[in-house]
Amino acid sequence: MSRSVRLICASGLALGMHAAVAQTADAPIQRVEITGSSIKRITAEGALPVQTLSKAQIEQSGATSVADLIATLPSMQGFTTSSMSVNGGGGGLQSASIHSIGEGYTLVLLNGRRLAPATSGSTVNLASIPLAAVEKVEILTDGANTLYGSDAIAGVVNFILKKNQTDAIVDVSYSQPGSRHGQTTTASISKGWGELEKDGYNILVSAAHDETQATWAKDSDFSKSGVVPFYKDGKAYSLYQLSSNSIPGTATVKYTEADGTPGSKAFSPNLFATGACNGPNLFRVGNRCLYDYSATVQNTPSLKRDSVFASFNAKINENANFFAEALGSSFSNTAQYAPPAQPLGVPLNSALYAKSIAPYLSRLGVPADATVDSTTMNLRLADAGGRADRYKTVAKHLAFGVDGTFKGFDYRAAFTHSENKQTDTAAGGYMSLNAFDALVTSGKFDPFAPPGTSQAVLAPAVLSNEFSVTKSSIDQLQASATTEVFKMPAGVAQLAVGADFTRQKYSEAPDAYSQGTNKQQPDFTDAIVGGGAGALPIDASRKNWGTYGELLLPVLKSMDLTASTRYDSFGAVTNNKNFDADGNLIGSGKQGETASKATYKLALRWNPVDSLLIRGSYGTGFKAPTLTNIVKPLVNGGSSQFHNCPITAPSDPRFKLCNGKAEYGLLTGGNAAVGAGALKPEESKQATLGFRLEPIPSLSFGFDLWDVKLKNQIQTLSEDLVFGNPAVYDSLLRTYFDPIQKQNVLVAALTPFNLSTAHYQGIDWDHTYKTNTSLGKVNVQWTGTFMTKAEQDNPGTGLEKNIGRFNSYADVTFRVISKLTASLRTEMFTHSLTANYHSGYADQEYTEDNSVVREVLADGTLGDYVPLTRRVSSYTTFDWQTKAQFSKQFTLTAGIKNLANIDPPFTMRNAGGGNQSGFDPRYTDALGRTFYLTGNYKF
Repeated sequence: MSRSVRLICASGLALGMHAAVAQTADAPIQRVEITGSSIKRITAEGALPVQTLSKAQIEQSGATSVADLIATLPSMQGFTTSSMSVNGGGGGLQSASIHSIGEGYTLVLLNGRRLAPATSGSTVNLASIPLAAVEKVEILTDGANTLYGSDAIAGVVNFILKKNQTDAIVDVSYSQPGSRHGQTTTASISKGWGELEKDGYNILVSAAHDETQATWAKDSDFSKSGVVPFYKDGKAYSLYQLSSNSIPGTATVKYTEADGTPGSKAFSPNLFATGACNGPNLFRVGNRCLYDYSATVQNTPSLKRDSVFASFNAKINENANFFAEALGSSFSNTAQYAPPAQPLGVPLNSALYAKSIAPYLSRLGVPADATVDSTTMNLRLADAGGRADRYKTVAKHLAFGVDGTFKGFDYRAAFTHSENKQTDTAAGGYMSLNAFDALVTSGKFDPFAPPGTSQAVLAPAVLSNEFSVTKSSIDQLQASATTEVFKMPAGVAQLAVGADFTRQKYSEAPDAYSQGTNKQQPDFTDAIVGGGAGALPIDASRKNWGTYGELLLPVLKSMDLTASTRYDSFGAVTNNKNFDADGNLIGSGKQGETASKATYKLALRWNPVDSLLIRGSYGTGFKAPTLTNIVKPLVNGGSSQFHNCPITAPSDPRFKLCNGKAEYGLLTGGNAAVGAGALKPEESKQATLGFRLEPIPSLSFGFDLWDVKLKNQIQTLSEDLVFGNPAVYDSLLRTYFDPIQKQNVLVAALTPFNLSTAHYQGIDWDHTYKTNTSLGKVNVQWTGTFMTKAEQDNPGTGLEKNIGRFNSYADVTFRVISKLTASLRTEMFTHSLTANYHSGYADQEYTEDNSVVREVLADGTLGDYVPLTRRVSSYTTFDWQTKAQFSKQFTLTAGIKNLANIDPPFTMRNAGGGNQSGFDPRYTDALGRTFYLTGNYKF
């Protein structure tokens, strides 16, 4: 893949402000621009590690999108994948995350300039960047916040687009997994006019279209059910990942005995009436028929993207140039998961209660003198269809400016406007609560009857509206200059200075259904069946500015020292829709506090001998809270995982809202406090130490040790921590009126605080061997990351070591990720074989309280739910590619991903990735063996 250590001078540079350095008196020397420095360099290796992917290496990866390409890099962990949009919180986002530190700490640039984030922070949706327009990618795997700003703590991913092209190039590709779904087609064309040096200008236009079909869990043995038999230590078990939201519906009756003792019973009325579970995807567990929702979901969603890129470069005169670039893309991600799952109240005076609940009370063991307090039905409305969201993101990006030389200074000034708009539209399955209630009340729909006969009945209640519109934009003005400042015995010292000013805006506009009944729309009485309610609008903005300096000192002929510093200042957030804790709109104003800080970085590059490079760096950083960290109102955050009720005292009014071990509600929001309780910026310390050794011209070894420490890290408490420590977090356990259930429910309020300290550490390596043989040129490259620390210290849980285990936030940090590629190049063909490896890890641990694993008894029947720990096995896949260069104009490439058709390893996890069961789609390949063919024609 790429050389892990490439050109990069020490930290520095303001976004894309590259400035040429004065040339020597004897002869012009070509200097190059590299991500991470404001000073162009001559040296072949720099003081910080940069992974560079050339166009040829991008093609060799077989990736069909930018997100797929980034996912192949061993240094990337903890990013959001498209599969997470299948009810896993992905929301149409695909992101990058260096070293598992987090997508919010990884800065993504386009030609060295910022893109509008998909969120209110800096996380960019990679789906907005067309792979067809990318010429190369540079990944800085060390913090660059002294150059780019406070959100580049983990590093930078810089996508460098095509330029100065004059040919017309057409690319077409098609890929086909071994299964019947998941095909991808891509097509792109680009054309340039004019050579900058010869004609004084260059115009380049590129357009691309690509589509990927969805894949379904039912089509693969490893994902077709939430009931999965497996063995551990020679003993048989079965995963029983099922839902009480079922069809025919289940019911929970809460009552109070004559002596005041509360009670609760759950059952399936249709099971009591017929003696069997009637319908597909059902498993009987005690008195209930539970639903196998995993059998109905997608493994990966369908994707569609159209994009256009254009650039214009022109010489103003011999010393100045004008540049402009524009990118527009439309990306849609349609994700379908299980049919609507919704607990709904059953009025005790209703015909439904009299018909389907009351006759079975004595059979359930409810005392005759008990008072029934409430009844809830848990439904899976299969006849409404699977719930589907179509997330569509329209991105627009424009940048223009000038660069050149003036009186010994090389300068650049640029303006960037970038924006995106995402809509979430109901594409199936969701229903109007009022329309549905009317169908139940009229008797047209019986929630306790088997599915298959009510499609036409439910159809009028199915929604197709636009649930929400999210807009994000940035405007940024940048300027920088570089010059030689003084001579030293080993060379000339160089100084770069720069400044930038940024205005960021973010808004969310939920529709009436997503908001539900609240104080902003008291006359609206409807809600979404199968979705959320209680959302509130957001309209916020913030301004910040920064200035930086970078000084390069040639200490010796073989040694460079670079010192850089930056000062950032963030204003308070302007909130145009400010709500109090009760949902009252209280006008607009400033929220949160201002934040400013100076950071610095020192970096050293030393060549003691020609064959050895030693490099190191040390620096500080800080990251301001995002806009929604501060201004987001407290809203419905969906359902928790299964937890025991945290309220144990019968005298507590909240005790009546308990459902035993169940899914409880969550509230999420920001922290707009000022003073002692206000959110503070996160702070960091980063360091690297590495070397590259080339003992012979054909062999190169490279290792880089990196270390990142964070304090005052902004986190929400995990739901496991809150529900598992109710005495400590009692104030976060609240009563909330659910507008869908139309009754009070028990919820946990999760808001951000400066809770954590974190420590990440590891070693990146990149080794290359090249040789000529009688068969052709052989190239072997081995890259990888070995994590030595991924620790987080949270209140209540203490130090949590996250490497090689499923942690409390439902994430995994792999100990080792590596990639080994061997290629053979002949006159006409290039063949390559790649091995991709992820180490194993400790699976989600189940205790007696939360287990969804049942023991398989000797007679084949299922025993009780049991606590269990196990390991997920390591995961290795192989890819093959052959590229044929038939002429200078025509190239044909054929390949097979996952050559051996290796299934993902089994995991018991029930959180973190979406509705899929039996495997984790965030970390594995759900497509299996995939064949692809790509044609490239140049004219």
